[in-house]
Amino acid sequence: MRLEEFDFVLPQELIAQQPVQPRDTCRLMVVKRKEGVFEHCLFKNLVEYVSVGDVLVINDTKVVPARFYAKKETGGKVEILFLGKENLFWKVLLNPSRRVREGQLLFLDERRENGFRVIKRDAEGTWWLEPLFSLAEEEVFEKFGKTPLPPYIKAGDVPLSSYQTVYARVPGSVAAPTAGLHFTPELFDALRSKGVEIAYITLHVGLGTFKPIKSKNILEHRMHSETYSIAPEEALKIETARKKGQRIIACGTTVVRALEATHLKFGEIRGCQEETDLFIYPGFQFKVVNAMITNFHLPCSTLFVLVCAFGGKELMQKAYQEAIAQRYRFYSFGDAMLIL
Repeated sequence: MRLEEFDFVLPQELIAQQPVQPRDTCRLMVVKRKEGVFEHCLFKNLVEYVSVGDVLVINDTKVVPARFYAKKETGGKVEILFLGKENLFWKVLLNPSRRVREGQLLFLDERRENGFRVIKRDAEGTWWLEPLFSLAEEEVFEKFGKTPLPPYIKAGDVPLSSYQTVYARVPGSVAAPTAGLHFTPELFDALRSKGVEIAYITLHVGLGTFKPIKSKNILEHRMHSETYSIAPEEALKIETARKKGQRIIACGTTVVRALEATHLKFGEIRGCQEETDLFIYPGFQFKVVNAMITNFHLPCSTLFVLVCAFGGKELMQKAYQEAIAQRYRFYSFGDAMLIL
């Protein structure tokens, strides 16, 4: 399966630089797979496409202020993107990293009271840092951390609240589950009034989701593992509805991967805490998800490949060309798609 099959040309001006306000007034393209047709409306019109008994599954992960700006002892600037922790050490990306050396100190403040010692660079190109803080780690994030915006957003220092879903509650992600950015409390009220049940899972979004596919044959690509959890009471909601033949609507690719990975392992949706490196590409047999809310993704990305697996490659390619022709906004702060 060639990578070039998932390529398309996107005009740069369609890459959204700011979120729409109010959130639910962004545009929504509805793709009806059986009919092969597209409908255009606003995200708040989502309530018109749901039914009594549907279960909407959302990812309640919370983005942490994971981007830091540090200085070397020589005064050179280094951008640090926090990826996670192991024991006491931070796993990060450094930019620029060419002149960073093991043992170097990187400081977050002028008084050099909070910073890091560089420990090593691993085979994957990520770095390990030893924290040297006078403040508690939570305070370091609060005082020095910035919104970890994707590199294609040039809008500067966007408030973290703009890159956070209204239902975010479990800190741990370094990127937002962007399909959920369009929801408002009022829209949730309308969905519940329509008879839709809301279920929560937690999958902390890491850079693995966005790791580019470098192999010409996509089947050679390997996903990084991401941790997710499903509480027993949430799993019961989803599995009960699934067995009754009710529709499971996944909000975002993270939810799709978590639900389908759980079913692959257990043959059902159950309460669990797991890791998944599931790569979903065309030919995958979906056992849980019946409908999907998603944003418009990068060409040749694992996210676009997953959407093609769910919606059908030919239909999704047509849908993306339709979105470009209709001047939809793309990527994290862009518009949304509902695949039925």
